[in-house]
Amino acid sequence: MVNIIMHGCNGHMGQVISKIVEEDASANMVGGIDIADAGLCKYPVFTSLDAVNVDADVIIDFSTAKAVDALLDFAVEKQIPVVLCTTGLSEEQLKKVDEASKKVAILKSANMSLGINTMFDLLEKATAVFAPAGYDIEIVERHHNQKLDAPSGTAVAIADVINDTMDKQYTYVYDRSTRREKRHKDEIGISAVRGGTIVGEHEVIFAGQDEVFELKHTAYSKAIFGKGAVEAAKYLKGKGAGHYDMREVVKQ
Repeated sequence: MVNIIMHGCNGHMGQVISKIVEEDASANMVGGIDIADAGLCKYPVFTSLDAVNVDADVIIDFSTAKAVDALLDFAVEKQIPVVLCTTGLSEEQLKKVDEASKKVAILKSANMSLGINTMFDLLEKATAVFAPAGYDIEIVERHHNQKLDAPSGTAVAIADVINDTMDKQYTYVYDRSTRREKRHKDEIGISAVRGGTIVGEHEVIFAGQDEVFELKHTAYSKAIFGKGAVEAAKYLKGKGAGHYDMREVVKQ
């Protein structure tokens, strides 16, 4: 059994995770932290870190960037591991995460989905087979029309996995509309599609002579990130100081 504190418990993901934990016999939500007790939670809600008076094995954080600094200080002081899911951290904050991980266990990944992180492992195997054989590699990602960044962080992480698997370095090409030339062998094309309410799709294409191999992951709701966070919390329980990621969770 892992006892969890939910940092950002009133938010959408905080509520999603609370529901997942409620239905999970191997996890228990012992408390939440947010700016107010909105009456949404079945467990004690603390409006400040100083007020927390429950024992926990892990903190799951889905809050805001401005709340992360104080949380890291709290986690180090209380020696409670953190599953850090908040995005948009500054370079200074990322350095603080690294420093905190030298004193307490912190798990932070570009994507919390179990499926995406399993895809990363499969991608290493596929790259080791198809890249040396000269297959062209393309990544296509699709998201809703409200997403601000393109390509997605996950698409770039996919490209990084491919590069890290190979000795040589591929060039990332995001837009071929300004180029009047044949596709180079040593490049990875990354295309972004924005439309409707698509939660998230990531497809990797290995295209060779008379053969195409594809890996694809589709997210139908953001609940997959909550499920991943809960599994990460189980993994992080009892871990010593260090910087962990979701790929370790799916490999356990």
